[in-house]
This record gives sequence, C-alpha cells and structure tokens, in this order.
Amino acid sequence: MPGPGLLPDGWFREESSMWPGQGQGLKVEKVLYDRSTEFQHLTVFESDPKGPWGTVMTLDGAIQFTDYDEFVYHEMLANLSLTCHHKPERVLVIGGGDGGVVREVLRHKSEEDRIVQSIDLVDIDGEVVEQSKLHFPQIACGFANPCVTAIVGDGAAFVKNAPDSTYDVVIIDTTDPEGPASKLFGAAFYKDVRRILRPRGIVCNQGESVWLHRPLIEKMMGFLKEDIGFASVKYAMIYTPTYPCGSIGTLICATSPDTDVTVPMRPVESLGFADKLKYYSSDMHKAAFVLPRFAAHLNE
Repeated sequence: MPGPGLLPDGWFREESSMWPGQGQGLKVEKVLYDRSTEFQHLTVFESDPKGPWGTVMTLDGAIQFTDYDEFVYHEMLANLSLTCHHKPERVLVIGGGDGGVVREVLRHKSEEDRIVQSIDLVDIDGEVVEQSKLHFPQIACGFANPCVTAIVGDGAAFVKNAPDSTYDVVIIDTTDPEGPASKLFGAAFYKDVRRILRPRGIVCNQGESVWLHRPLIEKMMGFLKEDIGFASVKYAMIYTPTYPCGSIGTLICATSPDTDVTVPMRPVESLGFADKLKYYSSDMHKAAFVLPRFAAHLNE
C-alpha cells in the first residue's frame, strides 16, 4: 500500500492533525523509496519536472524538504546559532538525519576564523540517513567529513547520558511533536540540554509555525525561561515555501545574559563563505526576529 499522502491520481497531498483542515500537493513523477522504518513512514519521490521542487522527502506524510528550498531552513538553523557564539568548537545536532544542518555547520569548520572542531549528530532513524546519502548527496555530503560523528540512536537518551558542559551549540532539528520526536519538545529534555552546554552556550530548535502553533511556542518559551533558566529565548521566523503556511520558526536560547541572539556576534560576511549562502545573511538574521504584530509579544 502506498505511504501516507501518495494518491492514486499521481499526486502527493500533505495533510496532518498539526494543521487540520488544510493541505498542499505536489505532482509525483516517480516514487524512489516508500517504506515504513522502525519509527515512521519514509517516502522519497521525484516531483513533476515541469515544477521547481525536484526530489522530495516526507516522513509520515509530512514534507521534510525538497531539493529546491531545503537550503533556507538548513542555513538558518546553523547560522542563527553559530554566529551568536564567540567560539563554537563543539556542536551537537539532534535529529537532522538528512545532513543539511551538518553541511551548513561545516562551513564554520576550523580554518582561519572558522572554528568548529567536532560535530556529533544523533538521529533515531538510520534509514533517514541512508536514504539521504542515496537520493540527496548534495545535502548529506557532510557525513563524510572526519570531524562529523553520526550516531543512530535516541536523541533524548543521548543528551541525558552526555557529560555536563560538553557542547557550545546544540541544534535540535526535529520532526513535528507527534511520533518519535514528541519527547524533544518537553521540559525534561531541555533541562538535560541546558546541563550539557558549556558557558555561553546556544540552543536552536525546530520551533514550528507562528501561524499554526502559537500556543505550543508560547508554552515552550515559558518553560525555557522560567523552568530551565535560559537567560534569553527568542523566536525567529523562517520562510520556506513547502512548509505549512509557507513558514516555520526556531527558538534561539542563550545561557548568558550577555548574548544578544538577535544580532550576529560573528557576522557571516567576515567568515569567508557568505557568498556561498543563498538565504542567510546578517540582515536576514536580524530581520527574522522582527515578528508581525499578532506575534510580537513572543520577543518582548
């Protein structure tokens, strides 16, 4: 039986209880992979070549990324966090088995002023990693780098067992809070994340859509500040065409009151690779925290 969203008429339609009563569709040219893994249903398909989207990955019927627009989300998660840290030597990525965030973090790898020394990635579903290497080599290219350690396992358990003060930056690139990623949206998980951060540490996550999930965002911002004790918690908007309502967001958390996450501490234009980016810039960094009036209270 075809996976969720694959229709008999040759289209893929994305629907979810996370955005009830709405959906979006892409015409399918060819299904490349369509199976249930131990944790979720993974589908990879080529979209209509007349359109711009290219190859698409979905999990449980929700679009994760397309060839055409994947750079937006991956560039923003990596650079919003790393440019706000003075010396991000050790980076942890939870989720992100496609490799897109790792690819972008590697732009900060040690040479001249690029100072990342090691990247640990932990994803619960090894099949996501393998299918990304096979069908999205331009995204998964960073896995071959010797400073990257990819671990197939439970991200929450990994963080719980990690030593104190291990990482400078933690990037949490999860699916939606249904299924295997649900525990990665809770206070208990973030308490462990806070513990394994070094002084002046930064956390960046997949923060859902301000159009659809404002109560969840408000709840998370509340416990991150009040219960976990982050000195600063801000929401940044990211415009991605194939995500519901065309947008997603990220919560950027800092342990130090001296860190202003809304302004890059190390502007990407001074790091030697700004011309290789297609979405992120220092201007986009600052603009991402300017929210529409209905959501402006999140960053006040």
